[in-house]
Order: sequence, then C-alpha cells, then structure tokens
Amino acid sequence: MEQIIVGVADCRVGHSPEQVLATYALGSCIGLSVYDPKAAVGGMLHYMLPDSTIDPARGRQNPYMFADTGIPKLVEEVCGAGASRRRLLAHAAGGASMMDPKAIFDIGKRNYLALRKILWKAGILLTGEAVGGSTSRTIRLEIGSGRLWLQENGKQKELVPSFPQKGGN
Repeated sequence: MEQIIVGVADCRVGHSPEQVLATYALGSCIGLSVYDPKAAVGGMLHYMLPDSTIDPARGRQNPYMFADTGIPKLVEEVCGAGASRRRLLAHAAGGASMMDPKAIFDIGKRNYLALRKILWKAGILLTGEAVGGSTSRTIRLEIGSGRLWLQENGKQKELVPSFPQKGGN
C-alpha cells in the first residue's frame, strides 16, 4: 500500500487501488473525505478554519486552509480525477474542542457548521461523521476498497465498509 499523508491545510486525491490517504491529529480541524465507489476515486482535505474572509490573501495562497475555499477545491479535484459529484460519499472527522474548554472561540463547532453548509449548497450529503468532543482523531481512506478507518482514543474502527467497485450508478 502507498500511504499518502494529508498534512494540515492540505488536500490529496487518490485514484489507484493501492493508495491510502491519511490525515493525523484532527483536533478542531476537520478532515473531510469524499469517495466515488464506482470510479474508485477519493480525496481528503484537512482544513483549519471555516472562513477565508478573515485573511483573503492567505485563502488565495492556500485554499486548503479554509472550509469555504478548500471544500469546493477538493470536490473539483476528485471530479477532475474521474469521480462524479452525484456519487460522492462524504465523511467528516474532527471539529473537537481541544484547547478551548470554555468554547470561547469554538473553532471546531464553527468548522463543522461551515462544512455542513458548504456541502448542502453543493448537493453533497454528509454520509457519516465523527465530530465534536475533546479527542484527537486520525482517518485513513483506502482508495481500492473505499474503506474509511477512524482512530480515536487509541482505538481503531472501520467507519465505512468496502464498496463494490466499478458498479452501480
């Protein structure tokens, strides 16, 4: 297996069966994975903040840092690699309150709400999620099978079982 690391404020797309996309240490950040089971194409975004209007220049320099610029770019890139927007299955992890126990900034919650709004406007349903709380999470997406793995509190579990490949609509 070829592991492709998705860093903070980063996005990667996989289109070969042996590829695994992984992002680590999701606290208040959100890790969004999208996958087209028919095309066996997937992508992962690790964004930090909900809205690029707080720093438009930085949003142009690195659109993956923000939900409002990173999510549309992720969808564009997976569709450019052969995925169909109408078949995309989206899963999110993160959005925790790690260093803000009194929820003064509530970045995790704001990141999650931005995600929901952007996906809704794009016509993409969030198929599953592991968000909120106060724990760090890691996710891995196997491109060949479509399996999505979540590691949380030292335990790993499968969020999405493998999909039949190259079939259906």
